[in-house]
Amino acid sequence: MKSFLATALGLLLAASISFAEPKADSGFTLLFNGKDFSGWKMNKTNEPLEGKSDAGKMRFITKDGSLVIDPKVKGDLTINTVQDFEKDVHIKFEYKPDAKCNNDLFLRGMKFDIKKGDVKNIKFDDWNSFEIILKGDSAEFKNNGELQKMIKTKPGKTPFGIRAENGGIEIKNLQYK
Repeated sequence: MKSFLATALGLLLAASISFAEPKADSGFTLLFNGKDFSGWKMNKTNEPLEGKSDAGKMRFITKDGSLVIDPKVKGDLTINTVQDFEKDVHIKFEYKPDAKCNNDLFLRGMKFDIKKGDVKNIKFDDWNSFEIILKGDSAEFKNNGELQKMIKTKPGKTPFGIRAENGGIEIKNLQYK
């Protein structure tokens, strides 16, 4: 009985350590709370995802503090933030793509593909860091600190979108300032 209780306590402790609630870096605000899709909506229908832990018939799920695109569930779907971004913004997050990852990010008329060949120094099945920095009419995309591309942007308010196209990806610590 004692060994059962010790094992159960150990598993409970391990589970609580493995999922720490995300905290934004200094000066940043979380875009994803690690628990549910509050602050997000489906792209085509504008269906609010407040309080839901899955979206798009389980294509998007929350798991261990991450926003996950499940590669076993098919469907070309996009979720957007409820909040629009118009002025300068810095969005950053950590992500772990699988080898077949081909999923997209959308912001201010731009699409950025996260896939082999489009992202330099990408590590598959391992954590990477990604940043989008919008200043004026230009955008920088960085992966693991390395500039990927710089492009001109369209003016106007737009949400930040994540598209599930092919393969899987986990995203955590998604934040902006």
